[in-house]
Amino acid sequence: MGFFDKLKSGLTKTKESFNDRMNQVFSNFRKVDENMLEELEEVLIMSDIGVDTSVKIIADLRTKIKKEKIENEEDVKSALKEIIKDILEVGDTELHLETTPSVILVVGVNGVGKTTSIGKMASQLVKQGKKVVVAAADTFRAAAVEQLEEWAKRSGSNLVKKEEGSDPASVVYEAIEKTREIGADVLICDTAGRLHNKKYLMDELAKIKKVIEKEMPEASKEVLLVLDAETGQNAILQVKAFKETTDLTGIILTKLDGTSKGGVVIGIVSENQIPIKFIGVGEQIEDMQKFEANGFLDAMIE
Repeated sequence: MGFFDKLKSGLTKTKESFNDRMNQVFSNFRKVDENMLEELEEVLIMSDIGVDTSVKIIADLRTKIKKEKIENEEDVKSALKEIIKDILEVGDTELHLETTPSVILVVGVNGVGKTTSIGKMASQLVKQGKKVVVAAADTFRAAAVEQLEEWAKRSGSNLVKKEEGSDPASVVYEAIEKTREIGADVLICDTAGRLHNKKYLMDELAKIKKVIEKEMPEASKEVLLVLDAETGQNAILQVKAFKETTDLTGIILTKLDGTSKGGVVIGIVSENQIPIKFIGVGEQIEDMQKFEANGFLDAMIE
């Protein structure tokens, strides 16, 4: 199955939900008018795009319809896709790992697929011929360390871990030493994800960042936030919480294959101006794919 087919298959629930609602609107209205636009706005909101973003999209669509004298369903859909594409193409969706070594710091609350995403990313980098070190700095969950250990074995990457309850920043420090020692290309750092205890979590992240900045000041750095698409609008709130103390460079959105809430991608980017770098559309390593706006929209909107 090719890239687009996997994406299309993974977005089936989102596509069916979104297009069913949109087609219902077009079947109810014979002409493009204000009533139809109001119904379309409701479809966007119901698709977890979010109120503010949905209002903005429809405002832009209204302007485009008037300017281009759009009068039929297909042209409305095309205009809608163009507007959403402009929203999604904010920032750079590439991973920037120009230096040797480079660092990827991965953050996110528990249960979003953070550890699995790290494992898949490590596997993909190793397949590209890179030597990878993974720091198991979520020292408060034994299961996270065990899961990373399994991924390290499967991918051929190097794991650095310490006993449960250890200082996360010390794990990262040892991982940096290991990275230098073996001449690794990329260091990926897992972190704890207890957002309900936000101050403690953010303090830990600050310590980890301080260690990385001190020990690897010249290294290329990516800070990726992992979100679960199934949480819908709550994912947008998580971005805002992590943005308060972390300079996010991108987002990994997981579990798109299991939800009809894939529209949240649009709201996340629009409200935070942070690019989606990877999306997860299945369990296999290759099911975590680089995000591409055109492919996503073609898979989502008929």
